[in-house]
Amino acid sequence: MKLDELDTPAALVDVPRMNRNIARMQSRMNALGVRFRPHVKTTKCLEVVRAQLAAGANGITVSTLKEAEAFFAAGVTDILYAVSIAPSKLPRAMALRQRGCDLKLVVDNARAAEEVAKFCAGQRETFEVWIEVDTDGHRSGIAPEHDALLEVGRILHDGGVKLGGVMTHAGSSYELHTPDALSALAEQERSGCVRAAQRLRDAGYPCDVVSAGSTPTALSAAKLDGVSEVRAGVYVFFDLVMHNVGICSTDDIALSVLTTVIGHQPEKNWVIVDAGWMAMSRDRGTSKQTQDCGYGLPCKLDGSLLTDWVLSGANQEHGILSPVGEARETESLEARFPIGMKLRILPNHACATGAQFPEYHALSADGETTLWSRFHGW
Repeated sequence: MKLDELDTPAALVDVPRMNRNIARMQSRMNALGVRFRPHVKTTKCLEVVRAQLAAGANGITVSTLKEAEAFFAAGVTDILYAVSIAPSKLPRAMALRQRGCDLKLVVDNARAAEEVAKFCAGQRETFEVWIEVDTDGHRSGIAPEHDALLEVGRILHDGGVKLGGVMTHAGSSYELHTPDALSALAEQERSGCVRAAQRLRDAGYPCDVVSAGSTPTALSAAKLDGVSEVRAGVYVFFDLVMHNVGICSTDDIALSVLTTVIGHQPEKNWVIVDAGWMAMSRDRGTSKQTQDCGYGLPCKLDGSLLTDWVLSGANQEHGILSPVGEARETESLEARFPIGMKLRILPNHACATGAQFPEYHALSADGETTLWSRFHGW
């Protein structure tokens, strides 16, 4: 189907842009001499993951066991579950291991490590477990120099659990917007994770893998000495947050939401569309950045940006397009944006917007679309 034949709202994937993004990241990782393990939580889509693996990726990163199960069923075996494991999920994770999935788990505290060791002893089986390291104070993990790092290593090692490596995620990179700041954080991420691995090795614990990465730091690192692999996810689609960070242009954003003009409020200079927050998500990640993009930026069907317009408001099924600042149209809203006109909206956060839809309409270079399924849940 062509774009003007699709019902709206609909999630569109610009396949040429996506493939260009995949090639860019994989080429950079190859040049830096590290393996690349893409995070698939952004897309949750088999067709996208196949393209990433075909380009040279080694294994995948997931954020839910449902992702692990779905991609393992599709033939992907090397999987990192990059969220500290909840004890209640250990039987489900073990079922994957017993079916042949090379599933790695993550912990970042002694209690979680004890629960894993206890479970493995009861099952007379083992997991491969990585320790999450906090290199920027963004979220979870153990600081590289903290005593807890060696304590967790000891619990796993003495408990007969395979300590496979360390991993970190410099999520605070999303708050930056200059090349110098991004490269500095990339080095902080690298050195911190390498230091944690060295401390574990010096204490006599095996630590083969050093895994780092976020999309901004992966594209900004000058060197990755001591790092085994890099993980990144949103690069495959990019979004307006990444544009504001400074690592992509709007022409690189491969995900958009197709919407239809359904009304006007001339006295307010508003155009009403049928993509509200149920389509775009509530994510307002650009609100604290250098450019506030509202709930998204509108484009023509060919993907070209409608400058000076923004999706400034969103109710459940209504979106409000308005001009930026004091700009006003010289022609009427009805003439510029007639009822039934279709537009594309670039999202703030590709992961959040994608999660609103059960499928993507993959848009080829010739303008035809193909359905790609994605899945929800945990």
